[in-house]
Amino acid sequence: MQRIRLRYTKRGRLRFTSHRDFQRAFERALRRAEVPMAYSAGFTPHPKVSYANAAPTGTGSEAEYLEIALTERRDPEALRRLLDESLPDGLDVVDAVEAHTSGFADRLTASRWELRLDGVEPEEARKAVEVFLAADSVEVSRQTKKGMRTFDTRAAVASLEAAPAGSDRPGEGPCAILRLVVRHLTPAVRPDDVLSGLRATADLAPPVPAAVTRLAQGPLDEETGTVTDPLALDRDATLAATVPDGTA
Repeated sequence: MQRIRLRYTKRGRLRFTSHRDFQRAFERALRRAEVPMAYSAGFTPHPKVSYANAAPTGTGSEAEYLEIALTERRDPEALRRLLDESLPDGLDVVDAVEAHTSGFADRLTASRWELRLDGVEPEEARKAVEVFLAADSVEVSRQTKKGMRTFDTRAAVASLEAAPAGSDRPGEGPCAILRLVVRHLTPAVRPDDVLSGLRATADLAPPVPAAVTRLAQGPLDEETGTVTDPLALDRDATLAATVPDGTA
């Protein structure tokens, strides 16, 4: 059995696709592309697809991941192209690698996000970020499936900075950009939780909902604060397997 790990995006209007909607669209794409899927056992077999840490509905993403199991070997790049062609624009399969390692989900320890705050002056956002980062803890509460939960958003934030929006953004008026790296803790801290923390500590209240995009997710390099490629180990293993013995 061959396992392939894929990175896909949620762009434009497709950011409003729920995880269940994406699952249905992806399973249709598997059938259209005639992918030789492995299936689970039991009375209602399902294709063996493992989804990892999907972004919330309404959030754009450049870094969603899943793994599929095949009964026949396929070239990962050729498979990626077939699946990408079978999905609607906005749900784009942008990377594929054969799985050679275990514990992939455990490598997704942090995410890098960008939040566009229309109607917020960059200087106002910068001051709010300074207040947030200076706090020892910033607790917020949110309703979850297990009831109301209170958690520390400050502990989850590895880095946070504010900047002006670029000149190519849609619309007019002030606009600030927040870039943050959030550790994947339990319970999970989401970008909207960080916004709630900024409101609680510095009274930062954007007049319209923030446009949120996940730019990356993977292992967190604590020294540099960067989120690295979770597929790197599999790429290295693939490369090692293709290098003949005795070559440099």
